[in-house]
Amino acid sequence: MIRAIAQIALREWKRILTRKDHYIVLLVLPAFLFFFYALIFDKQQAEDLPVAVWDDDRSPVSRQITFLLEQTASIHITHAVSSETEMRQLMQEKKIIGAVHFPKNMETDIKSRHPVKVAVYTNASALIPSKLVYKDASTVIITAGSGVNLQKFMKTGMTQGKAMALIMPVSLELFTLYNPTYNYQNYLVPGLATVAMMMMIIMVTVLMFNKEWEEGTAQEMAAMGKGHAGILFAGKTIAHLTASWVNFALVFGVIFPIFSMFHAGTWWNLFVMFNLMSLACIGIGAMVSVLMMDVMLALDFGIFYTSPAFVFSGFTFPRWGMPWYDQYYAAIMPYTPFLDAFFKLYFMELPLRYAGPEALRLLLFIGFTFFIAVFFLQKRLQKTPSHAVPLAAS
Repeated sequence: MIRAIAQIALREWKRILTRKDHYIVLLVLPAFLFFFYALIFDKQQAEDLPVAVWDDDRSPVSRQITFLLEQTASIHITHAVSSETEMRQLMQEKKIIGAVHFPKNMETDIKSRHPVKVAVYTNASALIPSKLVYKDASTVIITAGSGVNLQKFMKTGMTQGKAMALIMPVSLELFTLYNPTYNYQNYLVPGLATVAMMMMIIMVTVLMFNKEWEEGTAQEMAAMGKGHAGILFAGKTIAHLTASWVNFALVFGVIFPIFSMFHAGTWWNLFVMFNLMSLACIGIGAMVSVLMMDVMLALDFGIFYTSPAFVFSGFTFPRWGMPWYDQYYAAIMPYTPFLDAFFKLYFMELPLRYAGPEALRLLLFIGFTFFIAVFFLQKRLQKTPSHAVPLAAS
C-alpha cells in the first residue's frame, strides 16, 4: 500500500509539473506574488504624512508646538490654513491627511491654567495614516502643553518632580504591542502571502479528481490505487502538501529574512499550523473535485469560496463587528482559524499550545472533508468501468 501511495504521489507531482495551470498557480505565481507584496510595502511604514496647521494663536508656544510636530516621524507640515473650510477642502483634495488647530489665546490660557482645546483632524478613511498622525500629534501637544506650565512652576523655585505632580497628577503611558510603529510590511505582507497560499492550494486541488475523468486518465489512476479511494487520496494529498512546502520555504525561508520580517523561533510553530491549513485546503478542494465533475463549475466554486477570505478573516476588521452572515462565512473557511493562530504564533511569538483551539478547528475541517472526499471518490470509482470512457468524449 505504501508503494502504491508513493507511486500516486509521484504521478501527481508529474501532473503538477507538466500542466500549465497547475505549475503556474502552485510554483510560478507565488514567487512573483510574494516578492511583489514585500516590495510594494518595502517602505514599511508611513512617514512624513502631509499635515496642515491652522494657527489662530500665532504665539511662541504655537510655533514651538508646530516645530515639534515637524520633528515627528509621521508628520510633515505642508500647509498653513486659516479656516476649517480651507482645511476640509485640502483634505477632500487629498493634499493633506490631517490638520492641527491652535485656538486663539492658547498660550495665555495654558499659562493661566484655563482649559485649552487643541483640535487634531485626521482623515480616517486612511486608517493607519490617521492613527499615526493622531498618535504623534497628541503626544507632542500634551508634552508641549505640560512643558509650558512646568517651566512656569520651576521659575518659582519648585522642583521638577513637584511641578510635574501638579501638572499631571495621573500619568498615562501608552504601550503599543506587537506592531508599535504600525509597520505596513510586517503586518500586511504575512497576511497577504498566507491568504494567497490558501487560495492557490484550493484552486488547484478542485481539479484533483474531476480532471482525471475529463482527460480520460481515471482508469489509469484507479488501477494504480487498486481501486481504493483512500490510497488515491493519500497519494495525491502528499503531492499537494509537499508542493505547498515549496511556498512555505519561499515565504518564511527566503522572503521574510530578506525583508527583515523573520521572527526567530516561530518557524516550526508556523510550519505545524501551515500544514494543518494546507491539509484542510486540500480536503476542501478534493471534496469539491469529487462532488463537481464539471471542471469549470468546480473552478467557479473555488473562486467564489476563496475570494472573500481576506476580508472576512478578521485581518483588517474585527469579525465580531461584522454582520452575523459574514461571521458564519468566515467560520467555514480554514484561513480564519489559521489566521487566529498566526497572530498568536507570529506577532505575539507565543508557544504552540496557545494555538490549540485553532488547531482543533482545522483538524475538524480535515476530518470532515477527507471523509466526504474519500467516501464519494470510492462511490465514483465503483461506477467507473474497467474500460473507462472519458467524460469529455461521452
